[in-house]
Amino acid sequence: MPSINRRALVAGLAAAAGGARAQTGEAFFRGKQISLLVFSGAGSAYDVYARLLSRHLGANIPGKPNVIVQYMQGAGGLKLVDYINRIAPRDGTSIGMIGRGLAFEPILGRNEVNFDPLKLNWLGSMNREVTVALSWKTSKVKTFEDLTKMELLVPGTGAGADSEIMPRAFNNLAGTKFKIISGYRETTEASLQLETGELEGIAYWSWSSILAAHPDWLRERKINLLFQTGHKDLPGAPGPIPGIQDFVVDQTDRRALDFLLAREPLGRPLVAPPGLSAERVRMLRDSFDATLRDPAFLADAARGNIEVNPVSGGEVDSILKDAANAPQEVIDRVKKILDR
Repeated sequence: MPSINRRALVAGLAAAAGGARAQTGEAFFRGKQISLLVFSGAGSAYDVYARLLSRHLGANIPGKPNVIVQYMQGAGGLKLVDYINRIAPRDGTSIGMIGRGLAFEPILGRNEVNFDPLKLNWLGSMNREVTVALSWKTSKVKTFEDLTKMELLVPGTGAGADSEIMPRAFNNLAGTKFKIISGYRETTEASLQLETGELEGIAYWSWSSILAAHPDWLRERKINLLFQTGHKDLPGAPGPIPGIQDFVVDQTDRRALDFLLAREPLGRPLVAPPGLSAERVRMLRDSFDATLRDPAFLADAARGNIEVNPVSGGEVDSILKDAANAPQEVIDRVKKILDR
């Protein structure tokens, strides 16, 4: 009998098994439809990113399923989180794009829909975000110093939303005087009220959102940029913008602010339900990563002036694990800041 090359046999079996897995994924998704659920409404920055992704993600998933965007608004994104956590099918045909701050809420003791962010399957994010605070050109608040002396009316979109959490934190940590007007569905909708005078500014909005949705605000100097959450000059800004970190002196407060700003690298996180097989999660993550490298996707993003700076699913996992393991004194300080 001819001798058997065991190494070649093992390699062949492994390749066959890998091929079988790929075929299984391809066979499953062929002819299927994936729902890409978005917690904010049509025209929002999250929607813009979701629609860009939907045009290219299916081409990079085995079986080339159709990907459609659907909206699930409510409770600042908690309605979508609850759906993904409890109700969505555990097979990869439902994925969601949620607010980047929602995953931190259970860590801070607020868990209205009873989910564990460490058990959700994070696929990654299309962009790392830096946010700014701004006032409308007619507001008396023109600078950060003004903001420590006079109230600025800003929109809130839900108790668990960044639009309410972050200005409350800035007020406590840096002495700002944001006055939150709750009841808006989303920041994009609220931004329309700046021109009417119903609102005077926005306390926490992604720089990429402003560039994509309101470049005229910058071009025509309709807004005052009060501070930013990053450490570098922002592309497209009319000049240097002070960083909020520069106005927080106490070391525990600085660590609390760092904890709160840890959500920003999550950008616009894409999440799949808990309970998916490791193989299915790996395939979805690989497909998402491949999409964000796809020349057709990048060209589409460039045409729409949409910033792309990918974050992997593994990196999201690491950020959330670090947050969950933050020192208790930092967690306690953040809870106190947010009155929890």
